[in-house]
Amino acid sequence: MDINTPYRRIAVLALAAVATLGVTSACSSDDDDPAGNSAAAAGGGPEPKTIDGAKNAAQTVFDRFSGGDFAGAWDMYTSAGKQAISKDDYVKLNQACSRKGLAIQLTSARMEGVDKAIVIAKQLVAAQSYTMVYEKDAWKLEPAAEGLALYKMGAVKAIAAQKKAGTCANNQ
Repeated sequence: MDINTPYRRIAVLALAAVATLGVTSACSSDDDDPAGNSAAAAGGGPEPKTIDGAKNAAQTVFDRFSGGDFAGAWDMYTSAGKQAISKDDYVKLNQACSRKGLAIQLTSARMEGVDKAIVIAKQLVAAQSYTMVYEKDAWKLEPAAEGLALYKMGAVKAIAAQKKAGTCANNQ
């Protein structure tokens, strides 16, 4: 018997336990709209209407966006954001022009009333404020007026406009 055998058995048992916990905790309810409701999906109810709830949702949006999951980020937009651009156009625009892979970190947040939070996030050295709105029992990202105007152009025109302005990360 190898001296490492007991350690291997412990490691295998630990991995099996983690895998079992992962499978059982990943079970979800019959909710038809789990996208964008990270806390709601995990807890089986509405997201908390708190600054921590807003911060958690904002960080999820930022993680999805920086990870290249643009469809998942779009899912967490407000109704107004979704009306301004289709999911397909949003994905096309961001695949063409966004900086993927650069982490976006939440640096601070504050409540503005009971249904709105302002969060500050930083990517590289640039910081920007974002508005989170509590809508349909979940925190959603409200695109800025400039973003809404760009989105209303559609993907092709928005990509061309960003390339012309030099704001397309993949400016070719």
